[in-house]
Amino acid sequence: MKEISASELKRLMDAGEDLQLIDVREPEEAELCSIGGTLMPMGEIVGRLDEVRKEGLVVVHCRSGARSAAVINALSSRYGRNNLVNLKGGILAWGREVDHTLRCD
Repeated sequence: MKEISASELKRLMDAGEDLQLIDVREPEEAELCSIGGTLMPMGEIVGRLDEVRKEGLVVVHCRSGARSAAVINALSSRYGRNNLVNLKGGILAWGREVDHTLRCD
């Protein structure tokens, strides 16, 4: 599985890279903190697969990177999606590396 660091994702976003950012956390988690993107909770993603780009870069994130990795593995093996990248360390890494004011606890 491909991974991207929070710092690299920030560089791509700042450069205006055409990417899709998907947050697979639950709504109550997203209410605490967010880095943007589309909220598609892990349990809903298969039913919303038509919303996930088939081409281009799709970065998937959760709190720590574990749920997003599971989503990527499932979508890759079951549906042949090969354009999905995991945000290594999730939104917690974003808080450590990019936005030190972000609080998700």
